[in-house]
Amino acid sequence: MSTPIPDLSVERQAFANGAQRVAGMDEVGRGAWAGPVSVGVVMIESTVGPQPEKVRDSKAIAKSVREKLVPEITEWALDSAVGHASPSECDLLGMRAAIALASSRALDALGNVPDVVIVDGPLDLLAAESVEFNALVRNHRWRERSPRVEAIVKADQTCTSVSAASVIAKVTRDQMMSALAENFPPFDFEINVGYPSPQHQRALRGFGLTPLHRRSWRFVDSIPWLMGTDRPRSEPTR
Repeated sequence: MSTPIPDLSVERQAFANGAQRVAGMDEVGRGAWAGPVSVGVVMIESTVGPQPEKVRDSKAIAKSVREKLVPEITEWALDSAVGHASPSECDLLGMRAAIALASSRALDALGNVPDVVIVDGPLDLLAAESVEFNALVRNHRWRERSPRVEAIVKADQTCTSVSAASVIAKVTRDQMMSALAENFPPFDFEINVGYPSPQHQRALRGFGLTPLHRRSWRFVDSIPWLMGTDRPRSEPTR
């Protein structure tokens, strides 16, 4: 099956409806055992030029292609950014609110607030209701303008701005994990970037959790000396 080629149809419809700036947003790291959850945002305006030729959903293209695309995307876009929520914030907030926090930080890092934000999936990535989340994002600038959010299933495959956001989020997070890998050699973070793998599992059994691990995830139950201990349970399905 061929890889879908995204286009700007949704973005151009938003411009036709009066938007001046439109941003695509996507997350990476949701299913990882270690490291942050990260959200990329790529903002364009109506005068945007032709999209970078090889932009696709980050999961559908090779690492070397993703890395070459990042400078092309940043030159093509009006602005772009990546926001993160730390492993401890994932434990504190749960995954839904942690993604919202990373999304909020990404938007807040832009020079201007977009009028419309397109997100991949059925849910608003910016929405979360908890005292802890609201305290962390209270002073974020974008909240004063509240851009309209359009949640579109498979937008990372069909909307260029969202595909581009998935690429910069993936490359940024992978580079973060590779840089941290030298501090935890047995875990092969430069290869698995925090996701489950045979070596990652062996290292957990032999060395236990690192500061990069999400301690509320279910995989912790398989670490022998932690079995049966009390710990946070914000994300029971991982």
